[in-house]
Amino acid sequence: MLSFGRPRVVRALAAALALPLTVAIAAGCSDSGAGTTADGKTILRYQGQTGAVTAYELAADLGYFTKVRLKWEGDTTSGPANIQAAATKQIEFGSAFNGAVVKLVSGGAPVTSVLSSYGADALSYTGYFVRDDSGIRSARDLIGRKIGVNTLGAHHEFITRQWLHDQGLSDAEIKQVQLVVLPPANTEDALRKGQIDAAALGGPLQDTALAHGGLHALYTDKDLFGQFDYGTYVFRNDYLQQHQDAVADFVQGTARAIRWLQVTPRDQVVARMTTIIQQRGRNENTNLLQYYKSSGLPVPGGVIQERELQIWIDWLVRNGELPAGTLAAKDLYTNKFNPYANGTYPPASGPTGEAVAAK
Repeated sequence: MLSFGRPRVVRALAAALALPLTVAIAAGCSDSGAGTTADGKTILRYQGQTGAVTAYELAADLGYFTKVRLKWEGDTTSGPANIQAAATKQIEFGSAFNGAVVKLVSGGAPVTSVLSSYGADALSYTGYFVRDDSGIRSARDLIGRKIGVNTLGAHHEFITRQWLHDQGLSDAEIKQVQLVVLPPANTEDALRKGQIDAAALGGPLQDTALAHGGLHALYTDKDLFGQFDYGTYVFRNDYLQQHQDAVADFVQGTARAIRWLQVTPRDQVVARMTTIIQQRGRNENTNLLQYYKSSGLPVPGGVIQERELQIWIDWLVRNGELPAGTLAAKDLYTNKFNPYANGTYPPASGPTGEAVAAK
């Protein structure tokens, strides 16, 4: 999902993971889609993001869909809540951190990832910041300290615990690093007041915190894994089987929109997003658009790479949260509908229809 310097990170993993197995399985038993339009297009219900434009909303505006029409069902509160809504047939598709997707599938939810939705590229990433005067210089300095995150068990925790592990801390030492859940808007203030010792910041919150001065990043997700796709769009398996043409159209159109974002100058992207937000009539403002930097997706067209899911399977196995051999990444996703999956990366179409050369 698109954001402004950093795509949205999940905020309520526990709620998603609490989805009962029986409910998750029942979600795959029958189709309860939203139907079709008068001209025969399949309606795809979705949850959006206030003040932001997702890649699929951009695709609709660019005219990249031919067989589907989007229907907004409100805004989501988090990635896990979004994919839970998809699994329980409130909407047709959702997006979340890949670790959350893996956990949901391991709990019995019949969903498949079809396209990458957010990540870290050269410009957009999450940093984990400390005060310049904190004396914190290494992972070992965080033992017994507090890190402010937006939720437990999701992106911020996965990245933090992986970094601590890579820096040589033992499991016992890692457990002494306390993760404190805070509303993202309050995280910088808590850090400056000494209520926490480090803070996960991304997007506008990262930009404004750095502008205030006195902070620096101790580690970032980009430093840990490089430019990497962290989340995916998922559909229920029954819906994918019964409406394959609709899913294929969604994926090809959204993939083209992602590529458009990857090759189009920033000022044109911001102008297009501004117009979309103003025209859709959801009583939003466009203030956050000034912080837009990039799509956050480094892979052309959002093609899913096996390692982007396998790394979280391995993480869960290592931490005793998933039995070894339970899941294989290759069984959790498909790229068959993505026109960029063959490696040729055809040109994207610009906002006025002109060809934009793929990089």
